[in-house]
Amino acid sequence: MSHPLDRPVWAALSTRQRGFAIGDERALRLDPAIGLFAAAADARPDSLAALAALAPVEGLIGLVETGLPPPPPGLQIVKQAACAQMVAERPAPPPPGFAFETLGDDDAPEMLELATLTEPGPFFVRTHELGAFIGIREGGQLIAMAGERMKPPGFAEVSGVCTRPGFRGRGYAAGLLATVANRIAVRGETPFLHAYADHAATIALYERLGFRVRTIVTYALVERL
Repeated sequence: MSHPLDRPVWAALSTRQRGFAIGDERALRLDPAIGLFAAAADARPDSLAALAALAPVEGLIGLVETGLPPPPPGLQIVKQAACAQMVAERPAPPPPGFAFETLGDDDAPEMLELATLTEPGPFFVRTHELGAFIGIREGGQLIAMAGERMKPPGFAEVSGVCTRPGFRGRGYAAGLLATVANRIAVRGETPFLHAYADHAATIALYERLGFRVRTIVTYALVERL
C-alpha cells in the first residue's frame, strides 16, 4: 500500500474529512466553498471519469500527488509545479512567550482578505473550517495567520501561513507555523506541509523549524477542455 502522503487529498477526503467533500467512492473533491483540491480513488477509467465530472464548468480543481498521471479525459493542466513535501516528527517549539489569538467564523472575511492579498495557497470563504487557525493582530488588523488543511490518517497539514506586507521580517510566520505544528504533534499526529521545490529559502526556513523533505509531489491545476 502507498503511503497516505503520496496521495494526501484522497487519503484525507476519503477518511477523516469526508464531511467536507462531494463525490463518491470513485472520486472526491472539497466543497467549492472550502477548496479546490480533488482526487480519484485510483487510475481506473471510471474513477478518472468521475474526477473529470467534479471539475466545474468554469473554474479549476487542484491535484496533489506523487507521480501525477496525465489529466483525465476532458481535462487539461493549466499550471503544474513540483513541491517539496516536508514532515516534522519533532517540530521546533515556538519562541517563548509568543502571543497569538484563535481565529474562527467571525474572522473569516479578514482571513480571506489576508489570504487573497498574500496568496499562501488556495483559500476560500470556508477554508478555515478544515482545521484550527490562529493569527496575530496589530491595531485591530489581522496581519498574520496559519492553520491546518488536509488531514490524512495520522497526519495534519500546516497551511495558510502568511503575513501582511509591511509586517514581515518579525518572525510572525515562523512563530505561527511552529505553534500549529506543535499543536498537531501534541495530538499524536505528524505535521506536514508543502513548499515549491525551487524555493530554497522557504525550504531552509522549514528545516530550521524541524521539518525535513519526505518526497517531491506534483501540484497541478486542471480545468475542462
